[in-house]
Amino acid sequence: MKIKSLYLIILLLNCIPKTQAQEVLKLEDAVKIALENNFDIRIASNNLKMDEANATAGNAGMLPKVTASVVDNNGIQYSKQTRQDGTITELNNAKNNSLTYGANLDWTIFDGFKMFAKKSQLAELQKLGDSKLKLTIITKISDVNNTYFDLVQQQQQLAALDSSIVISNQRLTVAQNRFTIGKASKLEVLNAQVDLNTDQTTLFKQKETLANTKILLNQILARDVKTDFKVVDAIVVDKSLLLPALSNLATKQNPQLEAQIINKRVAELQLKQVKANRYPTVKVNTGYNFSESQSSLGFTSSAYARGLNYGFSASLNLFDGFAQNRNEKIAQLEIENSKIAIEQQTSALNAQLESGYQTYLTNLDLVKLEEKNEAIAKQNLDITLEKFKIGTITPIEFRTAQLNYINAKVRNTNAQFQAKLSEINLKELAGNLSF
Repeated sequence: MKIKSLYLIILLLNCIPKTQAQEVLKLEDAVKIALENNFDIRIASNNLKMDEANATAGNAGMLPKVTASVVDNNGIQYSKQTRQDGTITELNNAKNNSLTYGANLDWTIFDGFKMFAKKSQLAELQKLGDSKLKLTIITKISDVNNTYFDLVQQQQQLAALDSSIVISNQRLTVAQNRFTIGKASKLEVLNAQVDLNTDQTTLFKQKETLANTKILLNQILARDVKTDFKVVDAIVVDKSLLLPALSNLATKQNPQLEAQIINKRVAELQLKQVKANRYPTVKVNTGYNFSESQSSLGFTSSAYARGLNYGFSASLNLFDGFAQNRNEKIAQLEIENSKIAIEQQTSALNAQLESGYQTYLTNLDLVKLEEKNEAIAKQNLDITLEKFKIGTITPIEFRTAQLNYINAKVRNTNAQFQAKLSEINLKELAGNLSF
């Protein structure tokens, strides 16, 4: 009995250096790594940078366009000219060339205020990109939280199974001792060995699940999937969440609802741009150009000019087959659709909050219940173990007490995990999940 216990202690001590060598990954560090490395977050961040680059006055058409140009034409040809008096002039390999170069400016100074609506729309699209980035970040941080606390739960279950192995080893030792002194049959020893093997099989499967979940978290963090680490041992659930406060935050911060509101403003600005086509468009232009030409044959052998040119143009659509009316009607319908989408998103958000909060309250009650169940099961196991050692209960009764304790411990960790998931879900819906 003492030798067996000493062996178990040595085995546990041998495991300590390996465990301590593992990185203890805190949730805050996991979130930080995800923000820096996650592929979806990096793509959304680049998309936002593109929206920021597009939200400029030049892209809205508010600034002039200046172009520089140069045109050089050359020719060598046979040329023959017959004048009115009958004189014929001809020249072979006659050379002709012309060179024109300069700079020109074109500027739309009025387009029915379309350019201003376009500039505002680009700014709203930038806000939409920011909202999409926020949604991506919150979603991924939620994934990190869910997977992280899943690992905490599995790590706790692994510890419970480890304790079950210790208990099963004690039972096997007691059975072997009882068999040695003739107080138990060989069947009792074999049953104890079978139960120990069963516990070891369950332990191996739990280790596999734990390892696969670590790979999943490493994948979310966009780092080497072979990176080994440990997580903290406890799940702390925020028990102070209130539905009215969550609803108020969701109305202001939920990125999906925020995106729908921005889409409505984008649609309204699109209607302004369409209506701008009813007004005239006025453009001004100016430029300074040089031109040179030479000809081997003709009245003028060379010419040179330079100077400033300027002017303006105005246009007004008088009739376009009722396309203007159609475009305005479609733009107005887009606004109506965006209003409906806001109402739909608000309704869905409220339903998710109501349902999620009820689940959250239920899980909090389950946590309290399972904590009590685990304490009772532990007390029952301790009493059963002492009775088993002195032979006053059967192995089946002892095994039942052992399984009851393990199951109670697993249910307790699972209840804490589910309560944490409920908390994370509510904070995600409220747009208040801490980064």
